[in-house]
Amino acid sequence: MLELIDVSKVYRGGKRAVDGVTLRLDAGLTGLLGPNGAGKSSLMRVAATVTRPTAGQVRFDGVDVVAKPGTLRRRLGYLPQDFGVYPNLTAREFLSYLAASKSLSARSARRRIDEVLEIVNLHDAAKRPLGKYSGGMLQRVGIAQTLLTDPKVLIVDEPTAGLDPEERVRFRNLLSDLATDTVVVLSTHIVSDLESVASDIVVMAEGRLIRRGTASELLASAEGQVWEMLVDPDEAARIQQRHLVTRVVRSRGAVHIRLLSPVAPVPDASLVSPDLEDAYLALITARGEHFSGEVTSS
Repeated sequence: MLELIDVSKVYRGGKRAVDGVTLRLDAGLTGLLGPNGAGKSSLMRVAATVTRPTAGQVRFDGVDVVAKPGTLRRRLGYLPQDFGVYPNLTAREFLSYLAASKSLSARSARRRIDEVLEIVNLHDAAKRPLGKYSGGMLQRVGIAQTLLTDPKVLIVDEPTAGLDPEERVRFRNLLSDLATDTVVVLSTHIVSDLESVASDIVVMAEGRLIRRGTASELLASAEGQVWEMLVDPDEAARIQQRHLVTRVVRSRGAVHIRLLSPVAPVPDASLVSPDLEDAYLALITARGEHFSGEVTSS
């Protein structure tokens, strides 16, 4: 179990990036969802022992890893948002270098590198320079390096930004497979990254955790608030000024609008079932009503 207990992170100048967060995580894939600037990356860096919290505790299997970071680091795989590689090295050379830095013996490293290249489906490209890899392939190298020491905690921060749809699906499925007996935390602002793979979703805004639940539980919170309608362009402009519009599709002489509202925005609006993006936006816009330091299970 990985536990963050009343964790805060305040940077120089007084910026409070994380504000009293309590979060307990067991094996499985937990999605940390929130807008840019919500404090997700700061929270992940604290959880990964990259930076110390200003206040609060981080515990792994009951051990305080702020005081003893090596306890977690030996079992941790961490892929930061700004993961970089040496473009002239091959994947195998790069992973060999990282394995040495993690104190793996040469024999163990060779065996484990073969295993992780198979896991991320890069074995056939292992001798190609990383500078010739696509963005999705580089992200898979990033995951490969997190798996070198067979981690029990895997933390990945905004891993699908910039990937094409096919690579994003492949990446999400890989994380889902790894979550069987591992604590996997996927931090993102892309709602669709979590909808099909996360058994547990946590929503974060302004440094605090505001809601936790399954996708179904979050969807239920937006029931009765999502409307669709077909209006003329002039009416569309007025509706966008009065309501939170989530989607706009323009066609000849008409505009199809999807929006959030507690009541019908126009007489002929149709009430529709929410998707996870609707539920997320409803929570973010109503965040003043939902803030609390400790996240419950919904």
